[in-house]
Amino acid sequence: MSKLLVKFIAVTGCAAVAVAFIGRQQPVEAAGAPPVHAAAALPMANKYAEVCQVCHQANGLGLEGAFPPLAGSEWLSGPAIVPIAIVLKGLQGEIVVKGKTYGGAMMAWEGTMSDDDVAATLTYARTQWGNRSAPVTVALVRAARTRFAKRTTPWTSAELKALK
Repeated sequence: MSKLLVKFIAVTGCAAVAVAFIGRQQPVEAAGAPPVHAAAALPMANKYAEVCQVCHQANGLGLEGAFPPLAGSEWLSGPAIVPIAIVLKGLQGEIVVKGKTYGGAMMAWEGTMSDDDVAATLTYARTQWGNRSAPVTVALVRAARTRFAKRTTPWTSAELKALK
């Protein structure tokens, strides 16, 4: 990915750039079991579709070279504090997901998403596309929001590793 594109993502957030990539790259179909409780997942799926899907795709596989996959992501399936931190404060710089390096940025959603929204969206992503991690509770998100309240910059992958 070019440095100009990385800067554009950092300034504008993911959505505007994803539109350009969607026209040039085709996401790969994901194989995975449907959610155990599909009806209960619907509100969570709606929030995922609204906020995350344009970059990480409906199938959770992201767009190679641009946006990392959530399906099988070690960052998503590990301790819940890590994806909560990423959603709240954003991410900058390189991150390795499933052995592939992605460069760029993810915008912070703390000013846009409620604790309920963050918990629901992450619970959905942590239980889809073959992911089988514990749900994220509103209490966990609320505690993380308080813990990171003074942070003004996006996380780096090195900082996130220290959170584990």
